Amino acid sequence: MANDQGRTRIQRENRARILEAGLEVFSSEGFRGATLDGLAQAAGLSKPNMLYYFASKEAIYVALLDRLLDAWLDPLRALDPAGEPLDEMLGYVRRKLHLARDYPRESRLFAGEVLRGAEHIGPALSGGLRWLVDDRAAVIGGWMAAGRLAPSDPHHLIVSIWALTQHYADFEVQVRAVLGEARDPWAEAERELELHFRRVLAVG
Repeated sequence: MANDQGRTRIQRENRARILEAGLEVFSSEGFRGATLDGLAQAAGLSKPNMLYYFASKEAIYVALLDRLLDAWLDPLRALDPAGEPLDEMLGYVRRKLHLARDYPRESRLFAGEVLRGAEHIGPALSGGLRWLVDDRAAVIGGWMAAGRLAPSDPHHLIVSIWALTQHYADFEVQVRAVLGEARDPWAEAERELELHFRRVLAVG
């Protein structure tokens, strides 16, 4: 059952319930900590019923990661080579931060997979992810060579954007502890990251 074509409404709903349960369980307990019984309970289905849709715990996990990685690349895909370079880069920072803010479980799931050596998504990281990063790094490098952005290494620049934006989701408890209850870390992050990257990228 590789896609939704030909599935009944109930089958589509059950798959969605399983994936939602998987996201909750895997993001909090990790792949090794999750169990089929726990996943089935979170989905509100019997284990045999759940295994009708996904043959194993790993199948649920990989389906989540495949969907996540595709969405995770959307902000970088949206970088417009024909746009104003500084605006495009600051827009990318905002989109990446908003993605982390709106999908914190997905961010933690992805981070956990990478920390464990990316066993399930290694080929995707060295394939589609790298190709897209190489392509956008070439665009950014062209802007820098033309004097439209301050010079730096485009690949490391992209990685630094990932690090600074995803930290707010992956370590939100830590950030909130440091800032205190009265402060909004996401609103402040958007303001501070724009200020930071404007200083890093602006020419002159």
